[in-house]
Amino acid sequence: MVDEPTLGEVVRRFEDRFVDLRDDIQQIGRRLDEKVDQRIYDLRHEALGARVTALETLREKDAEKLVSTRRWLIGAVIVPLIGILLPVVILLVRGSGS
Repeated sequence: MVDEPTLGEVVRRFEDRFVDLRDDIQQIGRRLDEKVDQRIYDLRHEALGARVTALETLREKDAEKLVSTRRWLIGAVIVPLIGILLPVVILLVRGSGS
């Protein structure tokens, strides 16, 4: 009978286990509060995918706009400038050669 715990010791051990169990349940509750619901995760993922698609579309439009601006610059500025300067250069070269 010396090895058997007293009734008070048994109660104290049970209370310690209950306290440990209560702490574990509180920790689980806190972790569950931090967890994101799968539906919310899916909605955010879809919204992010839509945003990426929109940004890619805008980037493609900007690239097309840049190409058209370059073509306009060449057609409206550089070609007429060459058309004006080329005869002047030719006249200067022929004039200095005679």
